[in-house]
Amino acid sequence: MAVHQLTVEHARRIAVHAQLLDLPRPTDLVATVERLTILQIDPTAAIAPSADLVLWSRLGSAYSPAQLTAAVEHDRTLVETVAYVRSPHDVPAVVAEVREAEPYPFMATWLADNASFRRDILARLAADGPLLSRDIPDTSIVPWPSTGWTNNRNITKMLEAMAMRGEVAIAGRKGRQRYFDLPERVYPADLPRLTLEEAVRHRNERRLASLGIARSTGSVMPGEGNYVGEAGEPAEVGGVPGTWRVHPAYFDVPEHFEGRTALLSPFDRLVHDRVRAEQLWGFEYVLEMYKPEAQRRWGYFALPILHHDRLVGKLDARADRKAGTLVVNAVHEDVRFTRPLKAAVHREVADLAGWLGLTVTGPTAP
Repeated sequence: MAVHQLTVEHARRIAVHAQLLDLPRPTDLVATVERLTILQIDPTAAIAPSADLVLWSRLGSAYSPAQLTAAVEHDRTLVETVAYVRSPHDVPAVVAEVREAEPYPFMATWLADNASFRRDILARLAADGPLLSRDIPDTSIVPWPSTGWTNNRNITKMLEAMAMRGEVAIAGRKGRQRYFDLPERVYPADLPRLTLEEAVRHRNERRLASLGIARSTGSVMPGEGNYVGEAGEPAEVGGVPGTWRVHPAYFDVPEHFEGRTALLSPFDRLVHDRVRAEQLWGFEYVLEMYKPEAQRRWGYFALPILHHDRLVGKLDARADRKAGTLVVNAVHEDVRFTRPLKAAVHREVADLAGWLGLTVTGPTAP
């Protein structure tokens, strides 16, 4: 197969378009998540939870977090898995990857040692589910081995392990606490059981459709992967070493690309792969909420700023809900902001504040 030759601008526009960050905006919540494949669940409320920020940046201020709750907990058109919201049709592949290729040998030993604990949980859920973890007795034989904060959190660790293997499912939430139930009460009845090969192929194809352009392989990191194997077609990007994989549906994107300005969650898939973001956009970014304040360059929960096909800066802001304000501490410019660019960013900040029901304040507020 011939290797496609792309300019870096072409590659950027493919990535932006694949992530639904160009025009026209999408209008359907479920279809948006289907395209993105995942919404990472991070409850940090410095501005808003990440899943809500990601959807707001696509759907605009017509989006309400209650719509996501309804889709997951009532309509079941989306489902929550451990750490993510996704389409129920992706669950078989996610489960197969864990079930058929146990990533952590010590976990397999711990689960085997606690086989009776697993049976007890399933029996309790069958009789009384859905249940919060605190409503399930700890009948573990071997406690969860950890010197950290998860030490002896046997019920939560077992429920998450079983959920990742498709033995239980997350049925909803009470605040930050999760309800667990039997999977047949949460997932569609006709979901297939996949082999590992089928699961990997499905996941790679879905991931590339979401990212547009990605590497085949790379350094493995915890959480959802950024690599797509042999999905798509090979391409080289001018000025960027190595070969990429591109979804064939997106090669003609630059011919009709219409960009816009967007404020992104730090967990947004456009920037989640920090290496890709630096190679394609020259965009340096680190989430600094875990750093001491004196060591932060951009802020506790700085939002990357997208303008058309470029990542142009970071917004350092926080929501002060008691005061009813969105406090803008700084707008960090990675490129010199022209007057139209500055106006576009200010409009997005004002829109974000309006969506949150806040007013904008701060020394650099619009």
